[in-house]
Amino acid sequence: MTPAAAARARTAVAFGLAAGVTRAGIVALRAKAPGGRGRWERENYAGRTVELYAGPATALGAALAAGRAHRAAGLAVLAAGACGAYDDVAGAGDPRRGFRAHLGALRRGEVTSGAVKLFGISAAGLVAGSLLKERALDKVLAGVVIAGTAHLVNLVDVRPGRAAGAVLALGAPGLLRSGTAGELSAGVMGAAAAVFPDDLGERAMIGDTGAHALGAALGAAVVAGNGRAGLVAHAAVLVAAAAYGEKVSELARRPARAAARAPECTPD
Repeated sequence: MTPAAAARARTAVAFGLAAGVTRAGIVALRAKAPGGRGRWERENYAGRTVELYAGPATALGAALAAGRAHRAAGLAVLAAGACGAYDDVAGAGDPRRGFRAHLGALRRGEVTSGAVKLFGISAAGLVAGSLLKERALDKVLAGVVIAGTAHLVNLVDVRPGRAAGAVLALGAPGLLRSGTAGELSAGVMGAAAAVFPDDLGERAMIGDTGAHALGAALGAAVVAGNGRAGLVAHAAVLVAAAAYGEKVSELARRPARAAARAPECTPD
């Protein structure tokens, strides 16, 4: 087998592993939901009841595929998913959104689940970045990219299928790369593809657990495939998205809340 053929095979395996584990996880959790089915159900933006099994299943599938490509990437994905899961549980019902709200609460002495998530994912990104890159500046930039991408994917998760769809679109160019970058891209796309139909069809919700895990895996793929110039460019875009994206996300949520409150009109 030629090196190119071997690289394509590893990429295909990464995609299949992530997709298979994600689907198997959803089926297993649905068959025997820890704590009962009620704990794994939420109302979405339109008031429909959706399942949360996809979140941890997606995180597990993405983490296993990422860890197969590079152990540090797998640990970052697991940490991001765990932080997202904590926020999904402990932060349920908390109306505060965005960095400013959670950092403001922290200044007042209140440690919110959002603050735990922010610092936890940032720390995981920096640790993974330090293991993926060799030079000090590149390590820091890599950490910013991994944590920033985790935040970005969660930020766009305001409608069914948007987070998984964004990962599929942004991860596709990485399939053209060989080595670790190609494997990481294939893995995160496999997990996203496995959950995309249920998410888009409003049968499942990946929540912060799945969105942050997918984002961290995508960020690790970006890090693996870029040198310093690419890392600087990606980090700049992600910092800008963090600064201004929350306003866009809030504007996107308002019509959904208004629609959910509006009475349904039926023909006479």
